[in-house]
Amino acid sequence: MAVFTARTDGMLDRFANMMAAAEHPEKALQRALSRTGDKAKTQVIRTLTQQTGLKRQVIVRAVKAMRPSFSNLEYKLTTRGGNVALKYFGARETAAGVSAAPRNVRQIFAHTFLKGGLFPNRVSLSMGGQVFMRTGGRHIAKQKSGVYIPQEMVQGETLDGFNAIIQRDLPDRIAHELLRMLGG
Repeated sequence: MAVFTARTDGMLDRFANMMAAAEHPEKALQRALSRTGDKAKTQVIRTLTQQTGLKRQVIVRAVKAMRPSFSNLEYKLTTRGGNVALKYFGARETAAGVSAAPRNVRQIFAHTFLKGGLFPNRVSLSMGGQVFMRTGGRHIAKQKSGVYIPQEMVQGETLDGFNAIIQRDLPDRIAHELLRMLGG
């Protein structure tokens, strides 16, 4: 499982006077974290889609947000999962094997198949589009891609994008929400 957490720690010193004047400053912090966290989540989904090669809807289902409350001022993005099956990477069968695009790089996985029978009259196996490889005799094994969403989420452009949005937008958003509460 991978977790991103956005907090207001260390950013509040410059807003001390405004927070003292506000009746419920935790409401302003909660609103600012929610808004900025949602922007960061959008960025994570966008870059994770490009980084992994998975379809956007798969990433949206995989990334969960825990929004802040007034008592717990942190925004968390979590994801879990294992080795993603090749079927989620636009798998299609060729004579040499199945072609799929993990990490947005199309490649042929030799000796793998989606359908049964001899070319060109292949028939669907009714196995949900999974990619298989014969392991010996009549035994087959589902093939995986080597892409783990939790590992991909905490590295590369996805990590940089999350941190950039939080550091760039959160201080301004806190100021905006505090000014709004103070009538400014």
